[in-house]
Amino acid sequence: MIETGLVYALTGVVLAGLGLHAAIIKKDFVRRILAINVLSVGVFLILIAFAWSGNDQLADPVPHALVLTGIVVGVSATALGLALERRRRESDDA
Repeated sequence: MIETGLVYALTGVVLAGLGLHAAIIKKDFVRRILAINVLSVGVFLILIAFAWSGNDQLADPVPHALVLTGIVVGVSATALGLALERRRRESDDA
C-alpha cells in the first residue's frame, strides 16, 4: 500500500512541474500568475509531505508554519501582480 506522505509528495511534484511549465510557456501575464500559484501549491504539498512522520507520530510543525506563511505571502503577491497588470492594461488603453 502506498503511504500518504508519498502520495502528497508525488502530487506536489506533478503540480510543481505543471506550474513551472506553464509559467515558462504562457505569454499572458495573468496566466503566468495562475501558473505560479499552481507551482506554489505543489511546493506546499511537498513540504507537508516531508513533515509527515507516520500515523503514530507527530508531524514536524516547522514546515507547517512555513506553508502557512507561504500562503499569506502568495496571496499578497498574487494581489499585487494582478493590480499591476490591471494598471498596465488601463494605461495601454488610454
